Amino acid sequence: MSGTAAEDAGTQPLLRSFSPGDPGADYSSIRKSTDSNASVESRAEGADVGRSVEDDVLPETAVLGRNLGWSSAYILIISRVIGSGIFATPGTIVSSVGSIGLSLLLWIAGALVSWCGLAVALEYGSMLPRSGGTKVYLEFTYRWPRFLASTLVAVHAVVLGFTASNCIVFGEYVLFALSKEPDRGAVRLLAVALMTGVTVMHGCFLRTGIFVQNMLGWVKIGLVAFMVAASAAVVILGYSRDFDDHSTALRQAEFPTTWDGLWDGSVWNWGIVSTALFKVFYSYAGLENVNNVMNEVRDPVRTLRSAATTALITACSLYFLVNVAYFLVVPLDDIKESGELIAALFFERVFGPTFGRIFLPLAVAVSAAGNVMVVTFALSRLNQEIARQGFLPFGSEFLSSSLPFGAPLGGLLVHYVPSVVVICIPAKNIYSFILDVEGYPGQFFSLATSLGLIWLRTKRPDLQRPYTAFLPAVWFRILLSLALITAPFVPRAGEEGSAHLFRVSYALVGISVILFGVLYWLFLAVLLPSWGQYRLEEAADVLSDGTTVTRLVRVPREDNT
Repeated sequence: MSGTAAEDAGTQPLLRSFSPGDPGADYSSIRKSTDSNASVESRAEGADVGRSVEDDVLPETAVLGRNLGWSSAYILIISRVIGSGIFATPGTIVSSVGSIGLSLLLWIAGALVSWCGLAVALEYGSMLPRSGGTKVYLEFTYRWPRFLASTLVAVHAVVLGFTASNCIVFGEYVLFALSKEPDRGAVRLLAVALMTGVTVMHGCFLRTGIFVQNMLGWVKIGLVAFMVAASAAVVILGYSRDFDDHSTALRQAEFPTTWDGLWDGSVWNWGIVSTALFKVFYSYAGLENVNNVMNEVRDPVRTLRSAATTALITACSLYFLVNVAYFLVVPLDDIKESGELIAALFFERVFGPTFGRIFLPLAVAVSAAGNVMVVTFALSRLNQEIARQGFLPFGSEFLSSSLPFGAPLGGLLVHYVPSVVVICIPAKNIYSFILDVEGYPGQFFSLATSLGLIWLRTKRPDLQRPYTAFLPAVWFRILLSLALITAPFVPRAGEEGSAHLFRVSYALVGISVILFGVLYWLFLAVLLPSWGQYRLEEAADVLSDGTTVTRLVRVPREDNT
């Protein structure tokens, strides 16, 4: 396969094709253009610009350049993975499943399942090293019905591609640190302020945004490690502290000392367990975050494989240890009643009402802010790639370009608007519902990419595969996705119909979004062309900043076509 790109004397093309025997076939020779203006001019003069789906097998350098090295890629993943989840979800998970043993088992299972999903993402990312992640993989694999995969990804990214849960946790922990009641209005005001600040920073100050999110990522890793060390000190030293009007020994958190005690109170209903798993998966979500920004990563394939694997090992180790830390310090009943504030209770019990209630909850808020930064960074690039493909109806040129500040400001705004809308929803306990709504539709895309990977192994053996996923892991991911898709609809014993309908509302919302995508595709790509007697064709173009885009062009149809 070969792609075409504008070439001028002394100008490094943005796209290069390789044969398997070429010394550059590992993509390590791809680098930022030394003269981006010359490249833009040469392509604008009419050079052929490759936008075929087959060109997705070739690395592509963003007009922003390759600004992300290994450490930045690692932080982009680990800071996405370690967000508010480990500080907020353990309480709700234990409350659902009933026991410490089952809760810890779910965190380990989440790591194994995440590894299965990561293996799929690594093979796809090494095979198709382009920004866009799932969008690129589904478009390359499912080319019929035409435009369906692109439309579904676009609708999912715009409608559910919001960053709300971590913004809400940021607001809650800031208020907790200030000893104020978590008033919903104040929480949402702080959440919107965070989202606005992050959008402005990433949209107007590209390098500053990367530096800040890297710094916050390392702070976050240090925070979790500190929590584990503090818990170990409590147990080893037998430390105790006075609380309110009575003395409570921190070691008297009644951590079970027998095997049966670990599982006491377990709820094994698959509907309940699957909902808890969604929360665990959310805490591991983001291992494929770099797949969305491959055009900006130096030595993309090698960096992806190394950084993502290291991030998974780091997250699994820290998650298990910090859950044990919670159980060692905070009584189980308090954990179940803690909601999203389990980490705040941990800090208060270990360090007292001053340091523990003020400083460390602020550190958790900073951690949530770091997560918002990396999610916004990656999803804005995904939105930009969707716009480049011509599937956003309005202002596609602005949304596709990196003008006026050398950053995807349009993609950031597409991410900002639904995030603010979801943050402002006046509902109580919206956090858990958001996690479930975000997680459920993603299982359909996980199922599609996993099946597509197996199909490509048979139909496209010619493709370069610098990384090959363990096939049983891919099949396990398929089976689990099917189980998680059907799980919400498994009724519980003695559950009334209305209660069951309310409980599965998150799944119905997710399915509705996918069905909306299908209807939007049907209207855009089938009905309108049929009524207007035209067909949609893709035409490549180049924007003023050098970004290559695809325009959907209406071509009149003859009566016999």
